[in-house]
Amino acid sequence: MAAIDSTREHAGTIALRAARDQLLGLRTDGARARAEFSWPDVGADFNWAQHWFDVLADGNDAAALWIVEEDGTEASYSYAEMRERSNRLANWLRAEGVRPGDAVMLMLGNRVELWDSMLAVLKLGAVILPSSVVLGPAELADRVERAAVRFVIADPTDAAKFADVSGEYRGICVGAAGAPGDGAAAPAGWLDMADAASAPASAIPNTVGSQDPALIYFTSGTTSVPKMVVHSHLSYPVGHLSTMYWIGVQPGDVHMAISSAGWGKHAWSSLFAPWIAGATVFVYNYSRFDAAALVAQLDRAGVATFCAPPTVWRMLIQSEVRQKPRGLRELLSAGEPLNPEVIARIREWWGLDIRDGYGQTETTALIGNTPGAPLTPGAMGHPLPGVSVAIVDPITGAPSTTGEGEICLDLSTRPLNLMTGYLGDDARTRESMRGGYFHTGDVASRADDGTLTFIGRTDDIFKSSDYKVSPFEVESILIEHPAVAEAAVVGAPDATRLNITKAYIALAAGVAPDEATALAVLAHARTSLPPYMRVRRIEFFELPKTASGKIRRVELRQREVDAADAGVRSPGEWRDEDFPGLKR
Repeated sequence: MAAIDSTREHAGTIALRAARDQLLGLRTDGARARAEFSWPDVGADFNWAQHWFDVLADGNDAAALWIVEEDGTEASYSYAEMRERSNRLANWLRAEGVRPGDAVMLMLGNRVELWDSMLAVLKLGAVILPSSVVLGPAELADRVERAAVRFVIADPTDAAKFADVSGEYRGICVGAAGAPGDGAAAPAGWLDMADAASAPASAIPNTVGSQDPALIYFTSGTTSVPKMVVHSHLSYPVGHLSTMYWIGVQPGDVHMAISSAGWGKHAWSSLFAPWIAGATVFVYNYSRFDAAALVAQLDRAGVATFCAPPTVWRMLIQSEVRQKPRGLRELLSAGEPLNPEVIARIREWWGLDIRDGYGQTETTALIGNTPGAPLTPGAMGHPLPGVSVAIVDPITGAPSTTGEGEICLDLSTRPLNLMTGYLGDDARTRESMRGGYFHTGDVASRADDGTLTFIGRTDDIFKSSDYKVSPFEVESILIEHPAVAEAAVVGAPDATRLNITKAYIALAAGVAPDEATALAVLAHARTSLPPYMRVRRIEFFELPKTASGKIRRVELRQREVDAADAGVRSPGEWRDEDFPGLKR
């Protein structure tokens, strides 16, 4: 396949632009967008990095990427610069032996070389394996082996983790020549990415088939060994049209998302969606969260669209930083459901609603509260344009007759933004797509107007006295108490009720983990929840989380099972029977 001819646009470029512009024109009319949008046909050889980004970047001096460090240093890179940088890197990688289909593990934080590498590897038709910098040698060895990694890109500190990781891969070091902040030499035998600066900036031949693998993501592993999710050059780059629509990002906007590199959400909101729109990706790197500093940066940069996980929104509330950054137009949250209390507080302070969205590693954004649509606090919203959601009875596998069931995607109208499958695991792929649906494993209810509300993971929901208990609903009540920063609810085995509700609680700063606090939280839950959902045990505890920040309730459930099997009580646990005066 030939390199791009700048005098003639690829048909896929034209189709993607038309689809994008349609969604931008219907930005505040979700009903029409859902009814009228269809996924664009970009052809059989579409390469997003070449046929979209490079075309958008041609002669474009607008900022594509703006990175600010905690010490105040910053750098900005235009679309045209990012095109040239990624072309040089692609040509250099090609000369060093990177071939179409090769798995390239990318283990970098928020530095410009991360975006250079993403673009360059996509241009080459190799396969990106994004990996978080928090991973240790054992996890890296597992990924290198299972994904048959051929190249690794990392900075010197993380490159050192590969000293005992065996495999047939070559290492590429970023910052090995002593760039500020690196302070370490490249491991012996590793290439130095600085050499790419002298490579030609010409476009390279396109070898991509649209259905070829483009990215492999490892799931966050909240309940099992991480799965390897394969996305094509369609399902992620083009599929993020849905994410762009949910975010509400527009051409020329400055967009910021707080997300760790290496996880799917980072690519959602810090690469594909804003660069489809033609916006600026703004990054503020910090070592320790400081709400005042973050809000000051949002204000200074004129950030218009801002996405953060629920943990960050809760910390912002606890900080009492009430001054709204001047440029903000859209506020978003994803990763885990956002509690109504958080939405209400930010609305009171900033006059804007935080719009929740939903998707998985296996997809782009699927469901969301979209710009201008009425918002039900705590609800996920509606299916996004191009996505057909079915609520399925998890027992019968048929559409639910009660409005409550598992969130599934109807494969008879398979959305373009769904993975191609799990690498090396055809059985699990078939299981996830059984019965004509893609099964998310998440449970929701659907209201008469079509609004979807998250209930919980199928693994997280438990029965107590024959009633189903949604951990999310209980947690939403618990965090309304000022002593509670975060909560994770699980079922504790009980001979009479099958399970009773146990809450693991991370306390707000300065709150003592003592008897008085335990009584106050139990009393709050007692008066705010129906009897079958009442929290009967609590424990002040550092919540276990995945590297991407999701709570590992599976660990907490197993902790309760182990305690029940041993017939013991956790030393730090408080029970309602410990307080005779607690209102029954």
